[in-house]
Amino acid sequence: MIEAVGLTKRYGAKTAVDQLSFQVKPGHVTGFLGPNGSGKSTTMRMILGLDRPTSGHVTINGSPFRELPNAQRHVGALLDAKAVHGGRRARTHLLSIAQLSGIPEKRVDEVLAVVGLQDAARQRTKGFSLGMGQRLGIATALLGDPQVLLFDEPVNGLDPEGILWVRNLMRRLAAEGRTVFVSSHLMSEMALTADHLIVIGRGRLLADMGTQEFIAHNSAGFARVRAADTDPDGRDALGTALTRAGGRVLQEPDGALRVTGLELPRISDLAHAAGVRLWELSPHRASLEEAYMRMTQSAVEYTSTDDPRAELWEQDPLALPAWEDEQAAPEVPRAAFFAPPPPGAGGSPFLMPSHPGELASTAKDSPEDTR
Repeated sequence: MIEAVGLTKRYGAKTAVDQLSFQVKPGHVTGFLGPNGSGKSTTMRMILGLDRPTSGHVTINGSPFRELPNAQRHVGALLDAKAVHGGRRARTHLLSIAQLSGIPEKRVDEVLAVVGLQDAARQRTKGFSLGMGQRLGIATALLGDPQVLLFDEPVNGLDPEGILWVRNLMRRLAAEGRTVFVSSHLMSEMALTADHLIVIGRGRLLADMGTQEFIAHNSAGFARVRAADTDPDGRDALGTALTRAGGRVLQEPDGALRVTGLELPRISDLAHAAGVRLWELSPHRASLEEAYMRMTQSAVEYTSTDDPRAELWEQDPLALPAWEDEQAAPEVPRAAFFAPPPPGAGGSPFLMPSHPGELASTAKDSPEDTR
């Protein structure tokens, strides 16, 4: 396990890491996220004893890195895949590290096979592609068969097959009970790989929670609703009913409605009461990228003058229908509502009806919303 307590690093007047406390537990892939300049690399360097903290401390299995006996056997890390002498052959590079750490020579060939470089073992690393360099860096981290592993951008330069391989490798290492700490800017990959997230901004802790919990807490969940195209007045009637019930309704480009503040069963009940047939009623959940950008929007150090990130979580209506003018929609904290709510909050999946009669039956059987 990795544990940081009040970890702080200052460079003159600049504070790179500010009172950072967290735990990275074994058996999970923990993602380490944050904008450029947020202190991720500095934190990893302090974990590995490469930088000394100004205050606070960080330990690996209860001991500072510098006090670990034969650290290569306890901790493996990939921070910079280019930190290899270009004149060395891949196998020679690994063999020299193994000899210094008392690791058997056969382990060198084992890790070369694990990362798929067995056929390139005799090649000089200066001729390696970026992806091959990443694989060699991962092999170096695995060399001592450590229980704690740190990876900084491990999929950088890898092709889709290589990215899938890294994803499976990380999850397999965690399943073996190892501590796996991964820093990455590739949100789509983190969503598939990490069980837990630690997010920092401007050196401070922003979030420390499960990946799905993070998305739920920092995303604007909404319901997408479409009235039957054969009922031209249905959309306006539905919009009026939803707005009067406390929902916030926006029109999407294809004529569907985006609804926040009401759960799917309640929307179904209101549509039935208004005599509106629905052709679509589906929940939308934001991606990890959207949730991450929403969380870190105030922690970005370098921002373009035409940064479009705000458009990811705020959408203006294309046109204000009549029902929007009749009654102003209440200002609802978007991140607090989900359609349906996540299981952790007591929600359950909403089954779509296969025909209008089933929709009416479902509406009659649904309990009245008491919110």
